[in-house]
Amino acid sequence: MPEVSKRTRIAVDAMGGDHAPEEIVKGAIQAAQKDHVEVILVGLMDVLEKELCKYHSSGSLPLRCVAASDVIKENESPSLAIRRKSNCSIAVATKLVKAGEADAVVGAGSSGAAAVSAIHYMGMVEGMERPAICAPLSSFAPNVLLVDFGANVDCKPYQLLAFAVAGTVYARKIFNIANPAVGLLSTGSEKNKGNEVVRETYPLLEKSDLNFIGNIEGSDILSGRANVIVCDGFVGNIIIKFYESIGKYAMKWMERKVNGHPLVSSVARLSFNKIFPVNKLSYESEDMGGGILWGIDGVVRIAHGASRAPHIAHAIASASNAVETDLVGCLKSELAKLRKEGKM
Repeated sequence: MPEVSKRTRIAVDAMGGDHAPEEIVKGAIQAAQKDHVEVILVGLMDVLEKELCKYHSSGSLPLRCVAASDVIKENESPSLAIRRKSNCSIAVATKLVKAGEADAVVGAGSSGAAAVSAIHYMGMVEGMERPAICAPLSSFAPNVLLVDFGANVDCKPYQLLAFAVAGTVYARKIFNIANPAVGLLSTGSEKNKGNEVVRETYPLLEKSDLNFIGNIEGSDILSGRANVIVCDGFVGNIIIKFYESIGKYAMKWMERKVNGHPLVSSVARLSFNKIFPVNKLSYESEDMGGGILWGIDGVVRIAHGASRAPHIAHAIASASNAVETDLVGCLKSELAKLRKEGKM
């Protein structure tokens, strides 16, 4: 008989997110109906049991619950909350990975709390001081990603170099690009353009073994010139939120243009919803690599706070894919190579 493939175990913070726990549990059930994952729901046990009772098939699925006694709220300081609530749902989910009882963690609650919990319980990969999030821009620009898009507001040059390494591993493993082009986001293409951090990062990227193509400007982001676009989280977060908003404002622009023509308006709206590429939740539907917290010594998948069940199922599949393709191991190898060569 053929060997049955091992299921990837994904711990899910069932209490985090705008629509928790209802949509989180529903998404977990959708994910557990696939063949390749076992879902571990972490949260207040009475709440989880109440939600699972809505689904008669849940008892036959590869899904189980682990109790947490507390929940982190969005307005709490992430670092203080993790220290004071060591048995909160995101901390318990993270500790399951640390203990080897789960292979990855998914959370749609406070991204700061997820990051702090991951750093505290799982630790960082050697060579990366701070975690980073890659944001694929595949709707408008296939095989293009932005890193970091919000985890780090202020960065040092060597940290941006580490982000470029993470982005390169992402592009190789997720986009299947053998030698991804890396661009440094700046105010001009010349080497001496940009702020002090960007100017100091340029020579680090230049002497690395990465396929560094130099500075790129804002007008190049969606051009496809660079597969990996490197910036700090302050700039990246502004860009990704603008990117997210394009669909909504393009729809409003279209409606103004056809105002007063009901038939044209209805046809235009239907066509827009079918073909416009960013009429959806940011990176949640982009591809299987979005939202991974790079730099953590383990797989942590940050889901959008407004995620509904399909987005949670997608995030669980994304985390499983990250485990199966060994993204963390590949990142460790690339960083170790740069350190050995004295380029970090």
